[in-house]
Amino acid sequence: MAFATSDGAGVPSLHELQAVKFLIAGGFGVGKTTLVNSVSEIPPLRTEELLTDIGATVDDLTGVESKTTTTVALDFGRITIAPHAVLYLFGTPGQDRFWFMWRELSVGVYGAVVLADTRRLEDCFAAVDFFESRGIPFIVAVNCFDGADIYQEDEVRAALDIDAHIPIHLCDVRNRESAKMVLIRLLEHLMSLAADDRESSWS
Repeated sequence: MAFATSDGAGVPSLHELQAVKFLIAGGFGVGKTTLVNSVSEIPPLRTEELLTDIGATVDDLTGVESKTTTTVALDFGRITIAPHAVLYLFGTPGQDRFWFMWRELSVGVYGAVVLADTRRLEDCFAAVDFFESRGIPFIVAVNCFDGADIYQEDEVRAALDIDAHIPIHLCDVRNRESAKMVLIRLLEHLMSLAADDRESSWS
């Protein structure tokens, strides 16, 4: 299985690909595992462990006090979007101490979703910086938790200080259709980048 790579020098055409690798990244407890689980057409692979009393002194549970497990390596799922294109989804661990996994998981990645929680928006700064520094195309998906304040896209963009061309999408990753729209929005963004690259090469 060969994955397309993204090195910031241009995005390959989707119709040329058979396996497309996406990363789902973001802070601790933001909903990465839930997103993968919602859309995967196969039973997702999850590397979750129970949170311990020791871990509770390290991980900030503010806003996710009911969380009892955490991803320690990756989440993996798959969804077929066309006969020639299958998306392989890799969810990253959210805690600082597992960030060494991000470099390995980003090998061969085509695009990424940065999942954000407006109650703890600063938790996704590291993911934004990671993808920007490596030239990996991404979108920001705001997971709208029950009881959380809802902000407009321009407010989220200003808070994250990201470029105007990067899409921001409001979602509820517990809902399969809403989670699928996140991936569709990312695909549309990648196709738009590919079209821009073609226009630039012709001019």
